[in-house]
Amino acid sequence: MAKRYVGAVDQGTTSTRFIIFDHSGNIVSAHQLEHRQIYPQAGWVEHDPMEIWARTQQAVRGALKKGKINPNELAAIGVTNQRETTVVWNKNTGKPYYNAIVWQCTRTRDIIDELAKEGGKDRFREKVGLPLATYFSGPKIKWILDNVPGVREDAEKGEAIFGNIDTWLIWLLTGGAESGVHVTDVTNASRTMLMNLETLGWDDEILKIMGIPRQMLPKIRPSSDPDIYGYTPKDGPLGASIPVCGDLGDQQAALVGQTCFDPGEAKNTYGTGCFMLLNTGTKPVKSKSGLLTTLGYEFGKEEAVYGLEGSIAITGALVQWLRDNLKFFEKSNDIETLARTVEDNGDVYFVPAFSGLYAPYWRSDARGVIVGLTRYANRGHIARAALEATAFQTREVLDAMEKDSGVKLAALKVDGGMVFNELLMQFQADILGVQVVRPKVSETTALGASYAAGLAVDFWNNLDDLRKNWGIDKTWQPQMDRETRERLYKKWLKAVERTFNWIE
Repeated sequence: MAKRYVGAVDQGTTSTRFIIFDHSGNIVSAHQLEHRQIYPQAGWVEHDPMEIWARTQQAVRGALKKGKINPNELAAIGVTNQRETTVVWNKNTGKPYYNAIVWQCTRTRDIIDELAKEGGKDRFREKVGLPLATYFSGPKIKWILDNVPGVREDAEKGEAIFGNIDTWLIWLLTGGAESGVHVTDVTNASRTMLMNLETLGWDDEILKIMGIPRQMLPKIRPSSDPDIYGYTPKDGPLGASIPVCGDLGDQQAALVGQTCFDPGEAKNTYGTGCFMLLNTGTKPVKSKSGLLTTLGYEFGKEEAVYGLEGSIAITGALVQWLRDNLKFFEKSNDIETLARTVEDNGDVYFVPAFSGLYAPYWRSDARGVIVGLTRYANRGHIARAALEATAFQTREVLDAMEKDSGVKLAALKVDGGMVFNELLMQFQADILGVQVVRPKVSETTALGASYAAGLAVDFWNNLDDLRKNWGIDKTWQPQMDRETRERLYKKWLKAVERTFNWIE
């Protein structure tokens, strides 16, 4: 049967999708399902790995059925995932020892403080490009080893194994306890705080300091691998043998989906959090401004490409919070209607430091604040301030990027769920003072994973094939004068300072 499509599992913080693309990079079929958010106590966030696997299988079957597609028409499958979310499971039974600890979770704060006693929060930055923060997987593995009975013993025996969600799903997709392959790619490995940026291998010194047995860790492979990670078993959820050969952390997948293949090209993804990623070429650029040095992608035998990343913890999640916790509106996209009931933010600023502040501050002692409230302020002003918070945080990251890289950004490519909010996108262009561009296919994360898998099996021949698929859907030009822009931004920075030192 002719191979006409490539499929991508897009496993995100709140939902799992399976999206099927054709050779032109168009969506042929998609199916999406949410999973539960588990909050055992303040600051702790978990997911059930078995629920995620169940949703993945349902999403795959749903997309194939909707598109009336035979699994044998798929040339390959790629995986993209919420990064840093940590699973430890038994390789013989396939059962997790504990829920997945989500990237937003702050339970490892004591471990971080302990590690920072020697060398401060930049103790490992030279090797791994990351500050010590609750965000990354390594300390989460340590927490599970230290707090869940029996895991350390099983890890020493080689029975307890670790993975970010990409590794967990690839292991299951390729047969689990029967024949599953235990792999990750360079982008996901670069988010553990355990991978050396120069060697692209696990760092023995850091493993020793954190007390993590090396045998727990997956093999690090290219993001697009012609040597194929493994195949789906014929008696598995797809009912066909399909190569699984693409793997990218979600933000790197969006970089690939947006075809940011040249140094100096950047994209910003607006999801649960917000993540700006700049291609810096084949040499890592060390940040002096609170950004992360990370892997962009590695295709086959070619040199790995690095990036600078600014990570913002809470953007779309703030809209969900207004919807679910404060009942401001019924549907997330209703926020735009509510925000448009007022002319401006009424001098209200909302800094959503719910799990501390990420780039460029890395303050786990910060917590969320709403400032500037008067009797004049209403729900519309708070809704508008929530949207503006996303744009202001993006400006902070862009300023840091330009400082670190010396590259002045001409336009920002955007993707993710929030890019259909016209008010936000216009304000984003205004507060940055640069053009904002939305591509025709906004599902760039899944598209990037499908590109990685498709390149590995020659479904696409080269990067030019992918560039041809990219097209503009809409652009926003800045309309705000410089004086207003800087006045609003100065107020925002003042509001951010109010979040510091809340946790003693």
